[in-house]
Amino acid sequence: DYRQLAVWKRAYALTAEIYRSTRPFPDSERYGLTSQMRRAAISILSNIAEGSGRQSDREQVRFLRIVRGSTCELECQLLLSRDVGYLKPGAWLILDSDCREVGRMLTGLIKSFRSRQ
Repeated sequence: DYRQLAVWKRAYALTAEIYRSTRPFPDSERYGLTSQMRRAAISILSNIAEGSGRQSDREQVRFLRIVRGSTCELECQLLLSRDVGYLKPGAWLILDSDCREVGRMLTGLIKSFRSRQ
């Protein structure tokens, strides 16, 4: 069950925080950065779940690699949000740290699948 995976739990918490953190972004960003960040976070969460539902380790690893890409995308968007003044440095630091932790967890999970093959 994907809901038992530590990386999914961490990604779920990150996604919820991304939603809270982007709520005060300017209305002009509703279809821009706000939407992009939320979609990247949801992609992380959803692809972990979808990969978990696949019948093979190979398929699951493929989805985890997609998730890794979405994690990097979100890191970039967080940085831009900080630099244009939408996120305060303290809030950015926490979100960036959480995002990087999800990335490290994904890397470890991918390596564990590879070692089983």
